[in-house]
Amino acid sequence: MKLATLILTAAPLAVVFGGDMIPTADGTSWRYDMTEEIGKGLDLRNAKTDADGKIRLQVLYRIDGTENVDGKDLLKFEMHRGGAITNTDFLTINEQGIICWARINLDGELVKFSPPQTMIASPLRKGASWDFDGQAGELKVHQHYDVLGEEDIEVAAGEFHAFHIRGEQTSPSRTTIDRWFASGVGIVKDVTTMRAAKGDLLQRISLELVERPKIMARPEVKSDAIPKQLSVSLAKERFGKPITTFSSSTSEIYARWQGRRLRIGAKVKATWIAENIGEDFPQDYKIDEASAVAETPSAHGAFTLARPEDGWAVGDYRVEFYVDDVFVDAVKLKIVE
Repeated sequence: MKLATLILTAAPLAVVFGGDMIPTADGTSWRYDMTEEIGKGLDLRNAKTDADGKIRLQVLYRIDGTENVDGKDLLKFEMHRGGAITNTDFLTINEQGIICWARINLDGELVKFSPPQTMIASPLRKGASWDFDGQAGELKVHQHYDVLGEEDIEVAAGEFHAFHIRGEQTSPSRTTIDRWFASGVGIVKDVTTMRAAKGDLLQRISLELVERPKIMARPEVKSDAIPKQLSVSLAKERFGKPITTFSSSTSEIYARWQGRRLRIGAKVKATWIAENIGEDFPQDYKIDEASAVAETPSAHGAFTLARPEDGWAVGDYRVEFYVDDVFVDAVKLKIVE
């Protein structure tokens, strides 16, 4: 849900009604620089991070015509990221504001909102507020939004006078959203922060508009660009640097995982396998396994394998990861003297 909620809305300069919020011509596109920061200890091996440990790339939010959903013609907004469509949102924009009726997620599942979710309540003005209490598919969602005021803000696309809106989500996960919207343009900046129940950072995503919205051709969609449900890594410490070679004296090995699009209640399992550690063990010998239950779609955690009393046997190992007993990924590791 996070990327979908980031750029569904646009704001005015003073008091603006639904029809003035954002351009709605077919093919209208908003291009953003995106910066993604993963919580401490979750700099996972599949993430292409920079020197600051952050993921940086461009994303495109584009209107791809209309589509009829349950007898209602809705604007179809697609989010393109790294060659994949991460979500498709079905919206109406009218005197009531910007309303999301349904969404197709990364796995192709159509999720309907009951009642339809108000993304921006019109008229938009300082001091306005609104709530969403409803269902997104099987998930219970509660969000509260406040319009804090008007600010001048400068991004790559230029300088804008925009409304600053703050959203607080308490269910299904703790999320804070700060958005800046400019009349007739849309979102110019957005910072969304997701935290665990104890307050630890799970993920922070920032978007900044690169250029004013314009009509563009639909980007190519690559069939192999969809990220896996789990990103995984191994380390000697819970929040240590990811590594794949360990000393036989290492006290503990942590198998860390970060979920994406997990089903609430999904079982995440790690299986420790010795591929080749000598004649005393057969090849691909199963050492142990552990599992956890995902409490949120972006749940994360770590499984721990403690050093045997006489030390680790030197050789090659791997850790296999499963979601609901379906294989997702594996990490190979080596134990050395």
